[in-house]
Amino acid sequence: MGSLPLFPDFKPIEIDDRQSMTDILQSNRPGTSELTFTNLFIWRKHFSFRWCLYKDCLCVIGKENPGPDFAMAPIGPSGRAQTGLALLEWLKETRGISSPAIERADGGLALEASGSSRLLVEEKREHFDYVYLTRDLIDLPGNRNRNKRNHINQFFRSYDSYVYEELNERHIEAALSLQEKWCLLRRCEEDLNLLGEWDAIREILNNYRALELAGAVIIVDGEVKAFTLGEPLSDEMAVIHIEKADPGIPGLYQLINQQFSRRWTDMKFINREQDLGLPGLREAKLSYNPDHFIKKYSITLKG
Repeated sequence: MGSLPLFPDFKPIEIDDRQSMTDILQSNRPGTSELTFTNLFIWRKHFSFRWCLYKDCLCVIGKENPGPDFAMAPIGPSGRAQTGLALLEWLKETRGISSPAIERADGGLALEASGSSRLLVEEKREHFDYVYLTRDLIDLPGNRNRNKRNHINQFFRSYDSYVYEELNERHIEAALSLQEKWCLLRRCEEDLNLLGEWDAIREILNNYRALELAGAVIIVDGEVKAFTLGEPLSDEMAVIHIEKADPGIPGLYQLINQQFSRRWTDMKFINREQDLGLPGLREAKLSYNPDHFIKKYSITLKG
């Protein structure tokens, strides 16, 4: 532990930090999609993530332009609210942040913090994780999933065959090319969030072996037309970090979602992350009929 960064000497997240950070994350399992090494690593440039240890807790701070520094939920044993309070006070007094916040905090930390006279806890609906029953994503049962089944059938009517394969090195260049085409279509250069996602996708594809992720592609007419990556989040839940498909092929998103869900039949649940308050993304995630949400919170200083 002596060689690891100690508070307040935060350091940028690097791939070589994976084992040290993952040991803490897996020992304490906060259960939210953001708090995996993969997520923190692939978004590290967009959010300028930096980390250190405060006593027994892993602490991460970041910054989203434009905006002030913020903290992620400290990860460690019980008593995290005290660590969170120390982080917030440090951000205010040392970093000069007038209204510091812990963003996307998990329910366990929120419950601890709600008992503090110095901390204010507020639900953040746009950051709730959408959690689905794995079997529902595979079987698409009942009338409520009729549209999803129809989209997949539309794909089969348009294409005689496809190839579904596990992601490996020979697919990376084609997957990056697909994402580049997607970005040109969606004008990523005009949207900081889409630019951040594009950078995160480059990071996850180029480092997927080191990150020990599962991934898959769908090949149509000899070309990679969809790809996805995920990993276990807990003993009974997988998390899907990235899913992209050629928007010009109807039913392809639904197909790769269904096929990749079969990879996780040993997991009861699949977490498909949050909607960020974007109406189109919220509608799409709700249309798959989530089993439940994992609530997240913003924690700030009172007064």
